[in-house]
Amino acid sequence: MPISPQTTTETSAVCARLDNVSKLFGSFAALRQVSVDFEPGRCYVLLGENGAGKSTLLRILAGLLRPSFGKVTVFGEDESHEARERIGYMSHAPMLYDELTAGENLRYFASLYPGRACLSPEDALRQVGLDPELTRTLGQYSQGMRQRTSLARVLLSAPELLLLDEPFSNMDVESARQMVELLAGFRHGSRTIVLTTHQRELAAPIADWVLTLHAGRVKSFEPGSPATGLRRGGGEPGSPSL
Repeated sequence: MPISPQTTTETSAVCARLDNVSKLFGSFAALRQVSVDFEPGRCYVLLGENGAGKSTLLRILAGLLRPSFGKVTVFGEDESHEARERIGYMSHAPMLYDELTAGENLRYFASLYPGRACLSPEDALRQVGLDPELTRTLGQYSQGMRQRTSLARVLLSAPELLLLDEPFSNMDVESARQMVELLAGFRHGSRTIVLTTHQRELAAPIADWVLTLHAGRVKSFEPGSPATGLRRGGGEPGSPSL
């Protein structure tokens, strides 16, 4: 039986916390009394069938949805939307313009952060292993390259909390492996990664903790087995309560 996060993790050491959170859409309960802590510098993998509540949980953490019941705390703020500047959210859709190049896409999105210190589009593309000098439009990119460009868009604002919804979606094996290697490189300092996937084996090399949802409830919460050299020392992160 998982232990309540309040008994294991001090609030000051928590990046984000869900406390007895439920989310209703009409009479449908997408999340049911979910409690979990997310600690800085860890990678959390969310598993579950379609409709289990994975994307809903991410959207609540991102401040895009409000819980129907319960409390959400992100970076010490009681409302996720107040901490949005420190959050990077990559949805299932790429949120890019096919008629533009990767550089043109990122220059446009960078313009939406006036007055903020952001990565340059060129640096963001290099961080995900793409050549910023490429002149092909996004419509000519492979799925793997599109996903990496989408990730570069999210990295522009140098977020401390990365929320990734199905980052391996529709990728071939080699592209998915490259994405895993990229994410492994981002697991440093205090940056936290929370990602959803149907493919547990792909995320296994970077998963510190694996949270499985079923019908909106926490089904299990297990330690992951990240590849040698990726896990750092430190105390055990808080566990969710059922």
